[in-house]
Amino acid sequence: MSEGSDKGARNQVDAGKILLVGLGNPGPKYADTRHNIGFVAVERMALRHGIDLSRTKFKAQLGTGLVGSRTLVCLLPQTYMNLSGQSVGPAMTFYDMTPGQVIVVHDDIDLAFGVIRLKRGGGHGGHNGLRDMDRQLGNKEYFRVRVGVGRPARGDVKDYVLQRFAEKERPWVGDVADRACDAITTLIEDGLTAAQSRFNGPLPGYTPPAADAG
Repeated sequence: MSEGSDKGARNQVDAGKILLVGLGNPGPKYADTRHNIGFVAVERMALRHGIDLSRTKFKAQLGTGLVGSRTLVCLLPQTYMNLSGQSVGPAMTFYDMTPGQVIVVHDDIDLAFGVIRLKRGGGHGGHNGLRDMDRQLGNKEYFRVRVGVGRPARGDVKDYVLQRFAEKERPWVGDVADRACDAITTLIEDGLTAAQSRFNGPLPGYTPPAADAG
């Protein structure tokens, strides 16, 4: 395979079923927290495409449907964040999937609230869900949709991500999730480069509070 064709292959989601994973923590205690934006986005994607997430398998909530001509398996691990790989790994094995068929949506404290970045492969950046996935899968070549939740100006990061969004952010969470869904759809249909070109960047229309700027 030439270098150009190798890059082209890495740009496209591999053929076959697609596993869309939202990372988060289960239960009402963690609902609507920053760490659960991956859950919110995948739930929104499932709603768009009429995918029922009521099944339980692989220590997760699970549902299957179609996005265009592709079969999409939506997975919300119920293992708690730092054990996410214990859900994703068995699901990949059951469906005989490659990492190139997996898209993971997760929060990212290194991005400002609402900013989206897409990538394939790379490090876990201190994210416990990704860290466990890397350990369980032994391969980092899955696609990631990084959703910015901001970093606290002071205080503990672990406490911060387990807090609910700030009052000024809350009305925009649905828009952030919708934008993530649009990015996922473009990634599936047109590839990584197209999705990055269209969606990498801040949430249109949102202006951070003055205290958060800079």
